[in-house]
Amino acid sequence: MTNRIVFLDYLRVLACFMVIVVHSCEPFYLGGDGLEILNRSNALWATLVDSAVRASVPLFVITSSYLLLPLTKSPRQFFARRFQRVVVPAMVWIVILSLVFIGMGHTPGEAFGPFVFSFNQNWGHLWFIYMIIGLYLIMPVISPWIEKVSKREEQVYLGIWLFTTLIPFFRQAALAMNGSTELWGEANWNEFGMLYYVSGFIGFVLLGHYFKKCVPAMSWRRTLAIAIPLWVVGYAIVAGWFWAVMPKDFPVSAGLEKVVLMEQSWRFCGTGVVLTTIAYFMIARKFTYSGRFYRTVVTELSKASYGTYLMHLVFIILYSGLFKPIVPTGLCILLTAVCTFATASILSIAFSRIPVVGQYLSGYKG
Repeated sequence: MTNRIVFLDYLRVLACFMVIVVHSCEPFYLGGDGLEILNRSNALWATLVDSAVRASVPLFVITSSYLLLPLTKSPRQFFARRFQRVVVPAMVWIVILSLVFIGMGHTPGEAFGPFVFSFNQNWGHLWFIYMIIGLYLIMPVISPWIEKVSKREEQVYLGIWLFTTLIPFFRQAALAMNGSTELWGEANWNEFGMLYYVSGFIGFVLLGHYFKKCVPAMSWRRTLAIAIPLWVVGYAIVAGWFWAVMPKDFPVSAGLEKVVLMEQSWRFCGTGVVLTTIAYFMIARKFTYSGRFYRTVVTELSKASYGTYLMHLVFIILYSGLFKPIVPTGLCILLTAVCTFATASILSIAFSRIPVVGQYLSGYKG
């Protein structure tokens, strides 16, 4: 217990719950082949709630970076550990979820086929696995630089990365002006534009290390004085764009391209989400209580959070289908998220107790 970083356990639990809230909102604006919003209440609740929790995945990345960088083990040891804790549980749950998909009436080809090149879109949360593995692959490369970089140099790269968070909006401007979303050297035969290598989730990796190395502990007063304005501005961007672009002639039905346009501000590496992520992280650093509740509840939920993540979508489908016909939208989102989080967490912890194979079902981090 003495080696644990207390606030990161709280943060991991929070991020896991936030992911579940994100997916609990989806039945109220997604359906059919794309956008499907039945009424104004569904639209409002999806906008207000989902926009507040888009920082979920970035918080997971920052947590990993804060813990892992700079590397303290050889690349071989590092990758062996990541394979055991991340890749193997993911492979186990890919098989389980594919079998569940077959049980829902689909063919084995429909269930397993997509994994040849990517992930099954019906279990869309699995995209995270590919992204985090990609970040692990680059960590041994950037770790020596991170050990030597100065605060000022790291700030420069973070500044460049923050500029790239505007790219979704630049693409919309380029489309309006030039009829194409291609930017700064991109073409239909070259997807690697000028800022490709300094954009994306790698920025959250640097941000986690920057907080660890360069940002000292702050008082609650100073923390809130910085975090609240960041969150307000970020939330305004995230929710404002989504609501402004959404059609308002309810019930609304449109293709997937409309959803993509609406979700430009919801991009995990978009400006608004980045600002809210920083705000949440700053506040989470103040969670340092390590008493009985932390030792008996928070640490268990934190250690089992990966397993909770891997299995949670099954229970989203179950509880959303149960609550949606009988309770108002806001309450349905809350009940679905809470019940899903509780069920998946309890199962993940229970699986971890199974001798030998338990860690491969739960990804339990002891």
